Amino acid sequence: RSDAGETMAWSESVDTVLANKDGLAAFRIFLKSEFSEENVEFWLACEDYKKTKSSTKIAAKARKIYSDFIQADAPKEINIDFHTKNHISQNISEPTLTCFDDAQKLIYSLMAKDSFPRFLRSEAYKELLKKRQNRNQKRWLLF
Repeated sequence: RSDAGETMAWSESVDTVLANKDGLAAFRIFLKSEFSEENVEFWLACEDYKKTKSSTKIAAKARKIYSDFIQADAPKEINIDFHTKNHISQNISEPTLTCFDDAQKLIYSLMAKDSFPRFLRSEAYKELLKKRQNRNQKRWLLF
C-alpha cells in the first residue's frame, strides 16, 4: 500500500492506527496534545505485558504498570472506574496475565469512541494525509 493509502486506512479503525508504527506515532503525538497520552501508553504496556513468559517478569511488569498507571496519584494515572481499579489493587500481589484486561478494554473503548474520532478530524492527521498524498503524486510524475 502507498503511504497515502496506508494513512487513509488508519481511519478504518483505532486498531489500524495502533498496529501501524507511523499511525501509532501520530496518534501518540495527538494524544499528547490533548494531555491523554497515558491512555495509549497504558494500552501498549498491557499488550507487552500479555506477551510476558517469565513469572518473575510478570510480577515486576505488573507492579510497574500498577505504579505508573493505576494506583492513586500514579504519574500517568488512567481514568478508570473505582470498581475496576479496586479489583486490580486487590489482585496485584498475585498478578495474572489477564489482571489488566478490564482496564485495558475500558481505555481502548475510550480511545476508540472519544480520542480516535477527534484524531481523524485533527489538523495533524489531515496534514499528514496531505503530505503523503503529495509524496505519492511526485512519485508518479517521475515515471
